[in-house]
Parts: sequence; C-alpha cells; structure tokens
Amino acid sequence: MAWIGVVWLGCTAAWIVLGTSLVVRSQETSSGALLGSVHASWGPPLEQHSPTAVYREAQAADETTITRDPAGREFRSTRLVEKVTVHPVLLDSTDAAVVLELEHRRKGLLWFATYGVAFEGRYAFTNRTAATRLLELSFPLPARQASYDGFEVLGPDGKRLEVHVSGGAATWSASLAPGATHPFTVRYRSRGTARWAYRPSEEEQVRSFRLHARTNFPDLDFPPGSISPSHQQIRRHGWEGSWEFRNLLSAAPIGIACPEKINPGPLAARVTLFAPVGLLFYFFVLALLAEVRRVRLEPFHYFLIGCGFFAFHLLFAYLADHLTLAPTLALSSLVSLALVVTYARLFVGWRFALREMGIAQLVYLVGFSLSFLLEGYTGLAITFGAIVTLCVMMQVTGRAFAPPGGLAVRG
Repeated sequence: MAWIGVVWLGCTAAWIVLGTSLVVRSQETSSGALLGSVHASWGPPLEQHSPTAVYREAQAADETTITRDPAGREFRSTRLVEKVTVHPVLLDSTDAAVVLELEHRRKGLLWFATYGVAFEGRYAFTNRTAATRLLELSFPLPARQASYDGFEVLGPDGKRLEVHVSGGAATWSASLAPGATHPFTVRYRSRGTARWAYRPSEEEQVRSFRLHARTNFPDLDFPPGSISPSHQQIRRHGWEGSWEFRNLLSAAPIGIACPEKINPGPLAARVTLFAPVGLLFYFFVLALLAEVRRVRLEPFHYFLIGCGFFAFHLLFAYLADHLTLAPTLALSSLVSLALVVTYARLFVGWRFALREMGIAQLVYLVGFSLSFLLEGYTGLAITFGAIVTLCVMMQVTGRAFAPPGGLAVRG
C-alpha cells in the first residue's frame, strides 16, 4: 500500500504549486495599485463629516517689545495692536438622509462592493452672542478623489448659495444678527466602495441629531467602533434605519459596511491547498471498498484518479477568471467526475465506478470544496464528514474482514 502514499505525495506537491500560484495571483490583484485603480474608477470608502462654522473677533491689545542697547541697558516699548480670535459655533441641529445602492463589480480575480450614494443634510447654526457676527461656514466633502454630481447648498429660502470649493470642502459666509439662525441644506450624489460613514463630531457634543439611512441590501454590517442605529428594520428589497440623539457626547462615527461577495481567487487558493486532505479520505475509502468488493486497483490507476481530482482545481482556478462562481464550480465538478468515472469503468465496471467511486468523489472533492462557502463552518463540516466516513467504513468492513466461521471467543 506504500505506493498509494507515493501517489498522494505527488498529487500534494502539484496542489501546493497550483495553490501557491493562486495565492500570488490573488495578492497581486488585491495590491495597492489595483485598489487605487478601483477607487479611481468607482470611488473610495466615503466618510461624511458634519459642517463647521466659526466667527472672528478683533480685539485691541497692548504689545510690549523689549530691546537692549550695546551697554546692555533694557528698553521697553508698548504699542496697540489688533488681535483676531477665532470662535467656533456649535451646530444646533442635524437632519440628514442617505440612500445607498449597492452594485458588486469585478476586477481581476476579486469582487468589490461599490455603491452609489445620495445624500441630503439639513443643518442650522445660531448666533448666540450679543453682536452681529459674520459666520464662516464649511461643509467637508467625504473624499477629495471622489466625484460629486448635483452638489448644491441651499439657503433658508431654498435658493442656491454661492459656495467656494477648495481643499476638500465647500465654504461660504453668512451674516447673523444676535439670536438669528442660519439653516441650510446640502445635497449631492457620489460613488464609493466597501463602506460609508458619517462622523457627527470629533470634539464637541452633538445636539438634535437625526440620520435616516436606506439601502437596497438587507445583509449589511456595522464597522467595529461605530454607533449602532436607534431603530432599524428589514424591508422587502433592503434595509432601513435611523440614528436619533438629543444630546450625544461621543467621537465614534456612524458606519455602514456593504456585504462582500465571495472572491473566486482566494477561494480557489484555499480549496486547492486543502485538496490533499480530500484525496487522502478518497484513497482511504477507495482502498477499503476495493478490498471488500474484491476489485483490483493498480498503482497507475490511483495515479490517474489523482490527476482527475487535480483537474477539478486546475479548471476551477482558470475558469474563475471568466465565469461567476456557481457555473465555475458546476463545470469543474462535472469534468472531474466524468474523467474519473469514465476511466474507472474500464477496469472496475460501471456499477462500482458510479456507485462507490462517483459518490465518494462527490463527497470528498465536491462536498469538501463547497464547505469553504460556509464561512465559519468549514472545519465543522469536514469534521462531520470525517466521522461519518469512519462510521460507514466500520460498518462496511466489519463483516467483510471477519474471520471464517464467525467471531472467535476465548474462554
């Protein structure tokens, strides 16, 4: 039986080479250059910050200058100068809405979760001082390298305000009398990748805050460290939720992470590198069933059967560049099964080839490969398969290898 081990080791070496090449290809396609290309085409992850407002106050102050003459005597001179102090203005209220439309796009061996976003935010700043102030307002854009369609800032009367966009922010000014409020609305559409976030404030308290979000996908996630929604529900074609706070003290952002598709490149690498385990189970079962059924298998038979197994992973690795995951798995499975079964029927007959060998190949090649689609359950699925295999083989071989005349009992 040692030659079965030799065949298995040879197939294992081939799988290691193929799996390593797939890992390298996947790393190359997920490199910074490709990710930068994806962000340039479809937009980076977007994080929207709250707007800010400041006013400047000029005050007269004495400035003293000290000089010394060659003899070391000290002279003081005082002059009146104007100093400008910048005062931040607290944001009074936020009422924002965002709609995310997910569309997975493929580049190379990888899928990327890209989305279109429509954002609208209504804000208000109030002059709480006793004098008229000129507020300098700034609305930061989520990302400099993103594109923005229909960007506009509307004033209290609903008319567009003249804004200056520079340095990744839209800026404008408004003169407010004591106690007056400056409400405004910001709208835009953009595109991003992977996740969207809103940061209410990094240092100040958040007052009268509401953000309503709607997506066309139900299975979203919230990034670690982000604020969970106050209300949420699954809709027929997506998800809907809201964050509502009267007075919040937190620097944590609000975030929505888009669901990721299974990437065929990394999946093919994991399945390929695990293939020797499936073949080891298959050879174990095949050798025992061949003994039970009195079928003679030569070393060369095991070698070509191992090559039939290898054909599955080789075809899967390169079909994944051109087809989606389901047809790739189906076609690779059919080709490998056809190779092994039609070859085996030449020396063991159709019945043994289809029933024993075909079913075993479905379990230890196709079944073990499909278990990698069960995130978090792959090890459990394979463990369950190993225990069932042991149980079946014990039952099948228990009587076949029993001594003639039944069990021998020693007194």
